[in-house]
Amino acid sequence: MNAMEITPLPFVLNDANFLKRLRSAAADSSRVIVMAHAKKRMRERKINQNQILTCLQKGVICEPAHLTTHGDWKATITHRVAGDVIRVAAAIQMKDNGDYCIVITVMK
Repeated sequence: MNAMEITPLPFVLNDANFLKRLRSAAADSSRVIVMAHAKKRMRERKINQNQILTCLQKGVICEPAHLTTHGDWKATITHRVAGDVIRVAAAIQMKDNGDYCIVITVMK
């Protein structure tokens, strides 16, 4: 392999950097995408959109950030919101125009 064929290393996030990027993306609700599975769990568990946004913006990581098979970084965030302790499994999808937060599922 010559110098012109260098393969870039995959982007690596630790928990602190993941949380910083997640909060930045979640500050703009148009950058938060709730998957169909998460919407179903929201109805079942009586969790609303505001609770999810608050958890993403103010919560702490309870399951560490890791790289998924899809190439996105994922972690689970927890926070007490409106009297309920909720957990949100979310991934950061990195696009050319910035990061997006993908809500995979929600739990109580």
